[in-house]
Amino acid sequence: MGEEKKLGLFTLTALVVGSMIGGGAFNLASDMAKGAGAGAIIIGWIITGIGMVSLGLAFQNLTVKRPDLDGGIFSYAKAGFGNFMGFNSAWGYWLSAWLGNVAYGTLLFASIGYFFPVFEGGQNVASIIGASILLWCVHMLILRGVQSAALVNLVTTIAKLVPVFVFIVVGIFAFHIDVFLDGFWGQGATFSWADVGSQVKSTMLVTLWVFIGVEGAVVLSSRAKSRSDVGKATVIGLIGTLIIYILLTLLSLGIMKQADVANLKSPAMAYLFESVVGKWGAIFINLGLIISVLGAWLGWTLLASEIPYLAAKDGVFPKWFAKENKNKAPVNSLWLTNGLIQIFLLTFVVSDQAYHFAFSLASSAILVPYAFSAFYQFKYSLQSQEKDRTKNIVIGLVASMYGVWLIYAAGLDYLLLTMTLYAPGIFIFYKVQKQTNSKQIFTRVELISSIVIGALALVAIYQLATGGITL
Repeated sequence: MGEEKKLGLFTLTALVVGSMIGGGAFNLASDMAKGAGAGAIIIGWIITGIGMVSLGLAFQNLTVKRPDLDGGIFSYAKAGFGNFMGFNSAWGYWLSAWLGNVAYGTLLFASIGYFFPVFEGGQNVASIIGASILLWCVHMLILRGVQSAALVNLVTTIAKLVPVFVFIVVGIFAFHIDVFLDGFWGQGATFSWADVGSQVKSTMLVTLWVFIGVEGAVVLSSRAKSRSDVGKATVIGLIGTLIIYILLTLLSLGIMKQADVANLKSPAMAYLFESVVGKWGAIFINLGLIISVLGAWLGWTLLASEIPYLAAKDGVFPKWFAKENKNKAPVNSLWLTNGLIQIFLLTFVVSDQAYHFAFSLASSAILVPYAFSAFYQFKYSLQSQEKDRTKNIVIGLVASMYGVWLIYAAGLDYLLLTMTLYAPGIFIFYKVQKQTNSKQIFTRVELISSIVIGALALVAIYQLATGGITL
């Protein structure tokens, strides 16, 4: 068995960028324009920028201050708030990751359907067969070792940034200030704080979704050459991606009016580019999208299989997940994760409703792991006596406020639906704790928390059954 190769700064940064810039970037302008004008979008990006940068700085700080917490996204919750919250962060993150991969599979073949109509829509039998073949090719690649998969991710990240940068350059020259200012505060005739506030809220889950993956380097911190590289990769990747996203959305609204951008077919960037340069533009962007989704799918399969593996090593998940093969790949975790994706892909033969339901849950499940990472940064900084204590308290406070704001912006329905994801995990947590801690399975606070989660999940199920919540 050879010694495992470690990941360097460039590879880790590419993993962060590759995980964040997936299919969502190519439809970002349209998704945001559906609910907000240019003015509200700018405010939304300011809030998101401050929130995500503070979250990225929190990740950077914690990787340096707590090098013993190799699991990152879930180990912070465990260290700060106990075993149950640590488990819930790992559980929710894992579910969000592999359900997101189902979306990547369908989006990929919807893009391929632009060139080969047999795959049109991404959820027919041909698409399911194609996505399934590709799923297991990615599986075999990761079984060869995380280093090999990370190298492929590096190549696809560089390749997919080319059409994005070309769009930005052309967009700068095609930008018209009068188009941009038309309906600047939305479709209403007059400015209203209430209306603008509602528009800003509508952008929050869209911006969160395209930033999921910011923690990619943190999750793989145990495989990094240097702990300091993890924090640097997170911040460099985050700021670079933020600038790209802001340019993509604002330039789009200077090429085409908000209402027209909102009504574009997916991927919106392809049709925006086509309106400026002609038919080849849509072909160019769709090819970029295919490469982008391939890279994001690979990156997210890495993350989705790594989380249960790390959680098992830390005693949070069943030990079965901790098994490695000769290439140091998390073999059991990978088989189960991709097996679940395969099962979900097959359900599209019957109906696409299961996809929409699960995807809605997955997009909000990530809120809990992010929020509790921010809460731990705040708590740890308050207890610290180091010279940078005040700065880190501010970072933790801002990141925590952003996490709470996201939950508020998502709305009560999303909170209730998310609890249906977390409720089944209570039984897994109980089993793991019974095996590893015979004295006390739940603390009083954890028991109350589990009862609340279960009750909210039942309320959500009732609301879904009676039509009180619709997707």
